[in-house]
Amino acid sequence: MHMETCEEITLRNMAGWLASAAMIFGGVIPFIPQYRQIKRNVDTEGFSLYVCLALLIANTLRILFWFGHRFEIPLLIQSVLMIITMFFMVKVCVDVRNQQQITRQRDIVLFRDFHTKYFWKWTDLPSYIMFMAIFALVGSVVMYFLVDVPIFVETVGLLALLTEAMLGLPQFIKNFKHKSTDGMSLAMVIMWTLGDTFKTCYFIKRDAPIQFEVCGALQICIDLAILIQVYAYRDNVLLVRSDDRSDDRVD
Repeated sequence: MHMETCEEITLRNMAGWLASAAMIFGGVIPFIPQYRQIKRNVDTEGFSLYVCLALLIANTLRILFWFGHRFEIPLLIQSVLMIITMFFMVKVCVDVRNQQQITRQRDIVLFRDFHTKYFWKWTDLPSYIMFMAIFALVGSVVMYFLVDVPIFVETVGLLALLTEAMLGLPQFIKNFKHKSTDGMSLAMVIMWTLGDTFKTCYFIKRDAPIQFEVCGALQICIDLAILIQVYAYRDNVLLVRSDDRSDDRVD
């Protein structure tokens, strides 16, 4: 009987470690096929760079939330790893877009181009890194002074998870506008759906803060909506890429 109890404890611990590992790496894996597709096709038209913005903001806020409301370490590690991954995605998109330009336009950088039309359309990776560094610094200062105010801390947590839950929305809008999912990695969206379903169940099982559970469910709904687009636009191909690219071009 004692041996069976030890085996059960060991299995439970192994299951816990596996679940934690899945939480840490599960959010990153879906972006691998999209990254490879962009590199292979030298084309970013099917992928919305605002997905990266949503995840960078969300995970920065989640890290700040941890200082006021300590949640599980695997979720914290996941946020750090996701931020690193998003900068890799930003880099490949910036490199490809610069490579695609027939006539080289002037460089658009953060500290010179403050107009809203240039936001998140910079032509160099350091501008994106600097913007997020400023965002993190300001957020850290505010959290330092208000960390003992529960309503503020919980609001930060809610904003972090709502932003993450909306990560698929820019992709949904881009697909809807083009009436096509051409260039978007289907494997990425399927992995999003499976991963979001798993992590929502994980949140419920591990009694994570309620914000995690509600926003996880919302994320699943958006994932499913994108999968419906894949079926609805299955016969549509994004042909006029030069016109579509004008949405991301600045003068």
